[in-house]
Amino acid sequence: MRFIPTRFHGVLDYIVGIFMIIAPWILDFSDNDYATWTMVIAGLATLLQTVFTDFEVGLVRRIPMQSHLIVDFSLGVLLALSPWMFGFADRVFLPHLIVGIFSILASLTTHRVPSRSYRAEHTTPDHIRNF
Repeated sequence: MRFIPTRFHGVLDYIVGIFMIIAPWILDFSDNDYATWTMVIAGLATLLQTVFTDFEVGLVRRIPMQSHLIVDFSLGVLLALSPWMFGFADRVFLPHLIVGIFSILASLTTHRVPSRSYRAEHTTPDHIRNF
């Protein structure tokens, strides 16, 4: 069941993306390169994808929302499994697992298309909208 509006998802993406970038230092696992760079790269990918997504909070609006959600799901799986894939689970695994599961759940519960008002405003030709 999809109940999260795309606007809310986008705002969360910006917040979570920034959190992922600074998490290694806040949560004290920056001494492990694999754990740090996995989280930082995932955060950068989240922010970059959000900037380029065609929804209410996107800035460049080139990536369809459905593609965004597929990437969120894939990134979540990769992030959740990364401590065991890259061998740092003995040092830290909970932040990666939690953020990964959060990303998976967000991708499965967010609307696939932006709100009707957003679509009406951004898909109606200017000559009709200004009539």
